[in-house]
Amino acid sequence: MAISWYPGHMFKANKELAKLMQQIDVVIEVLDARLPGASSNPLMHKMRRQHHKPCLHILNKADLADPHRTREWIKYLNSQTGCAALANGKLQKGDAKALSTQQIVSQCQQLVKNLPPKRKYTAVIAGIPNVGKSTLLNLMAGRKLAVTGNEPAVTKKQQRIKLNEQWYLFDTPGVLWPKLEDQDAAVRLAASGAIRNTAIVFEDVAMDTAEFLIRDFPEAMKKHYGFKELPEKAEDFMTELAMRRSCKTRHGVDWHRVSEILLHDYRQGKLGRLTLEKPPTTPDETDNSGEKTATKAAASEQQSPASQ
Repeated sequence: MAISWYPGHMFKANKELAKLMQQIDVVIEVLDARLPGASSNPLMHKMRRQHHKPCLHILNKADLADPHRTREWIKYLNSQTGCAALANGKLQKGDAKALSTQQIVSQCQQLVKNLPPKRKYTAVIAGIPNVGKSTLLNLMAGRKLAVTGNEPAVTKKQQRIKLNEQWYLFDTPGVLWPKLEDQDAAVRLAASGAIRNTAIVFEDVAMDTAEFLIRDFPEAMKKHYGFKELPEKAEDFMTELAMRRSCKTRHGVDWHRVSEILLHDYRQGKLGRLTLEKPPTTPDETDNSGEKTATKAAASEQQSPASQ
């Protein structure tokens, strides 16, 4: 079953974002540092390129991501024309510190330095659901302006915030794009919590997640779950994990419960600081603007919203 989630409020929010793009000076895109490619919205980038708007990428949740990979992504994104990148995390010290409003505004100022001087500038903060955009917005504003929660689609409408005497910020709801054509990326999005649980087959996503975690992070899996050797097949791993965690019903394995355990552990960073993607290294991994495409074929036009 293909993963897709594009309810009516996202369709409306994308239309509003398209209008807003004409009047703002900078786009601030919040990405999940664990999957910077999959969490980048190709529809939004199409909009900003049409209006020649620079972009500041903020790799959020950097405290959950591999610091080496985060540095690679920062270097890559900083190399793109009209783009800059910063990492944001929750650690009090080390490589994943929380950004300050001054750091973000200063980087935005650098992105508009070649534009005619203005008395006031406006940025828009955008990102996919559950990427931590509302938490970052509250941090930048220095007060609680947006409702936060570990569930996608918390923010429902735009709001305008004054950052200082020169910079204003528009907040927007977290949105995806009409069709998730790259289903491998869609699985990573679902595993991270960007797609509402009621819009996915939970057990299927957990099984696919187990497959790539066993393949790419076997030592982390063995350490956290106490396996001396990992089963080669995801189904065998999930069955063994269910037995160890008493996820049983009178009919056999409680697949939903063991799926919840695996996805919760990954989402909360209990498996360690894991980054699921590397930055592109070859020309065919980028689109014609030089940026990494978040899907194999970016959505070319807004479509009617899928049923919720």
